[in-house]
Amino acid sequence: MWTRSSPGFKRFAAAAILLLVAFAWPLAGLVRFALADELLSYIPLIPLVSAYLAWQERPYPADDAPTRRLWALLPAAAGAALLAAFWLTRGRLRPVDAYALTTGAFLLGLAAAAVCFLGRKTLAKAAFPLGFLIFIVPMPHVLRTHLETGLQHASAVAAGWLFSASFTHFTRAGLLLHLSDITLEVAPECSGIHSTWVLLITSVLAAHLFLRRPWHRAAVVVAVLPLAILRNGFRIFVIGQLCIHLGPDMIDSPIHHQGGPIFFLLSLIPFLLLLGWLRRAEFPTGAPS
Repeated sequence: MWTRSSPGFKRFAAAAILLLVAFAWPLAGLVRFALADELLSYIPLIPLVSAYLAWQERPYPADDAPTRRLWALLPAAAGAALLAAFWLTRGRLRPVDAYALTTGAFLLGLAAAAVCFLGRKTLAKAAFPLGFLIFIVPMPHVLRTHLETGLQHASAVAAGWLFSASFTHFTRAGLLLHLSDITLEVAPECSGIHSTWVLLITSVLAAHLFLRRPWHRAAVVVAVLPLAILRNGFRIFVIGQLCIHLGPDMIDSPIHHQGGPIFFLLSLIPFLLLLGWLRRAEFPTGAPS
């Protein structure tokens, strides 16, 4: 079993500690920034999950062939490029973009240390726990904006399909849905970006823990986007029907302003059904898992 007395582990641990010290200030700032932003509030939990996953991968091989250390230059060079970009644009960046650059540089440095000091088999077993740390990198502003906009428009289309399927008279103009007594606008707050991103992270973790076939894992992750769009469209549809049948004042009801968690839980039902179906396909009843 590969233990903490392994020279490779000691060198990797020393390098990781040096990186943590070197990036202590931006990482601490990232935690404070994430806790103040609803979309990024999950970030402090990611290292804990990664540590648990690394612990779950035990035992690690004792006689492990070393990796080609030359490959460590690739992530090291990429990390240096991110740091250079940060320093060259410092003061002109949005805080979230600055943290994305510094956190990305930290992770690339950690990847370089892993490639340099851990053996091939150990690195293969630790690849997912280390790779899962990518989710501590905050979503850059431009990506967040495009994803938000895309979810808005897709959700408006999905809501339109549901209104059509229910024979509800309406017209749609972009993000505006004109019903009989009210016009609904799919605002950025209605995009569901937070719940979609959380579900994506959950799907990556669940696929790794419960599935083995790469195509099955990919299917679970890919299914998140259509599920998110259908969930958002269904939420808009429900609010619209409430406004039609109970009155336009339902636009200010709790189901609109605080109903997000309810619809998120509803979206978990088809997600879990898909996950369970794929797992049963891999591990039929009575077969060892």
